[in-house]
Parts: sequence; C-alpha cells; structure tokens
Amino acid sequence: MIILGIETSCDETGVALAEKTSSDSFHILSNIIASSFLHHAKTGGIIPEIAAREQIKVMLPVLKEALQSGLHYTLGDKAPPPIDAIAVTYGPGLIGSLLVGVETAKTLSLLWNKPLIPINHMHGHIFANFISDDQEEKNISLPAIALVVSGGHTDLLILKEDNTIEVLGGTRDDAAGEAFDKIGRLMGFPYPAGATISRLALNGDPKAFVLPRPMIGSKNYEFSFSGLKTAVYNLVKKNNWDFADESFLKNNEKLQSNLCACVEHTIVDVLVKKTIAAAKEYNVSSILLGGGVAANNKLRSSLQKQTELLPTDCQLFVPSPALCTDNGAMIAAAGFFSKHASWKDIEADPQLYY
Repeated sequence: MIILGIETSCDETGVALAEKTSSDSFHILSNIIASSFLHHAKTGGIIPEIAAREQIKVMLPVLKEALQSGLHYTLGDKAPPPIDAIAVTYGPGLIGSLLVGVETAKTLSLLWNKPLIPINHMHGHIFANFISDDQEEKNISLPAIALVVSGGHTDLLILKEDNTIEVLGGTRDDAAGEAFDKIGRLMGFPYPAGATISRLALNGDPKAFVLPRPMIGSKNYEFSFSGLKTAVYNLVKKNNWDFADESFLKNNEKLQSNLCACVEHTIVDVLVKKTIAAAKEYNVSSILLGGGVAANNKLRSSLQKQTELLPTDCQLFVPSPALCTDNGAMIAAAGFFSKHASWKDIEADPQLYY
C-alpha cells in the first residue's frame, strides 16, 4: 500500500510517498521538501504572506519531483499514479500555507479518484517514528508516551493501543522551540537559533548560571517557558552584556557558551523530567519523540539515559533529523493510521488542536 503525503502547514512544502512494509512500519519511496527559510531568516521569524506565496510557487514542482523519483510517474499522464490514497495536513498552521496543500490534495483526489485522508500536523510528528529509514521494520509497542516539541508546540500525549491519541498536557505560553528562538534573538543569533545555541553549548558550563525551570515540579504535564525567556533577558540587561558588539563577543566567548549551555540544559531538563514522569505513571512500553526540537542532540541523549533507568522495559524512538522537521513523509505515515474522508468535507483549520 502506498500513500502520497502533502505537508504545507508553515514554510516548508513537502511531498512524499510512503509504502507500508508491515502492520506498523513503513519506508520512504521519495521525500521532497522545499523551504522559504531564507526569506524568513532575514526578518527573524515566519512572515505568513511570504510563506504562502512561496508555497504556491513550488507546490507543483515538488509534487512532480516526488512522483517522478518515487514511482517514475510523470505528472500529467492520463492514467493516475499507482497510489492507494492521498494524505494532507489540514491543520494546525498558517491558513494561507494550509490552503495550498489542502486544495492541491482535494484536486488530485477528485482527478485521480483516490481516497483523501485529512491529517493533524502534530499527529504526523508522532507517526514519523514509525518510518523505517534503513528499510528495517520498527517494532514500536503501545501504549506510548509522545513528546512533540517544536517552535510552535510542546505537548505530551499518550498513543493508546488502538492508535487513538489523548493529550496529557501542553505549553501555557511559549513552546520550547520558540524559547530557543527568542533567547537566540536576544543573543544576536540568526533565526532559527536552536542549532546555534546547541553548538555553542558544547563548550559551555550548564551550571554557570541558575535559571528558572517553570512548572518542573507541578503535578501535571503542562509546560511554561516564557519565564525562562524573561529570566535570560533580565540577566543580560542587568549585566549590560552586548552580544551585538563584536569586540564584546571576542572577549567573552566563554560567557556566551556558558549562557547557551545553561539555556539548553534548563529546557531539556524540564522536557525530560515531565516525559519520564508520564512514562512512569502510564506504565508505557515506548516513548516517542517528534518535532523540530527532537533533532537536538542533548534532548535525545538525556531522554535516552533516563529511559534506560525506568523500572519497566521501555524503549525510546526518535525519527532521523531529516524527519523531525516538517515533511510529507510523516503525513503519509500518519495516513496509514487515519480514516478517509470526502474531499468535499475537508477544509483547512489553522486553529486545529488534537
């Protein structure tokens, strides 16, 4: 069984083909992504109108390349491609960007007479874990705790044995990735800042500064990172650190690395402790990590160490870095677990939750 996946929730245009290899495992036939990242890097954040315009420009070329490389199918042939269904992100996300993918998928569904599967973008990040990059099957046992952490989301969920998903908690304000980006902007780093902070943190002391860990001791699975952002802002202003001054940076490289290490350590500590607590309470067999921040090496290694210390036999699954960011392959994978719907009933929903 082959599913075509289309993802256009933000600034990436992703189209992929995934083939089912077992009851719960898939491999990628093609996974093509175009991004308008360079446009947004100039402004330090996503400009919705620009993102949507770029989606319109590249949607058909990306679709054409995915079909050609995965199935040797030429877009425009009279016969439809040998696929079984089309899965598309219908929310949450930017309305302009979502419309590009949804309307494309609806048109193809009608034209090719193929079933259409609406996918919650966040579910895609969870089911990215079921994709076998090396062609080997993954044996993910359920129930599983899923941590979805990105620039817009920080959520803990439980994936039950019947593949239904229940939200345990989420962020009350800034998401973890958003905190990385805002703190990075304060330190003069280009957008997105997570990778830069992580790289500099390697040479820093994570105990150099005491930063708050909001809600780390709360008896729930909610998060809050706005207080951390404010604490770093106050620390920088109080000490008159000017990270935009090249001479200051030249003489304070260790200070910069220390602050990055403390920020990364603090965010990772909160994410890991909440996730492990949920795994213990629900006695799960697996922990699934997903979202852009899942590519962070500190988060991966810390969560792996704590998972190994669990009293029960629990295994951590993390997608390859390429599958952590937005892509069509994760949407195709989610399609294998989701219900079909008529193209007439599917509409883009930017405010969609779980």
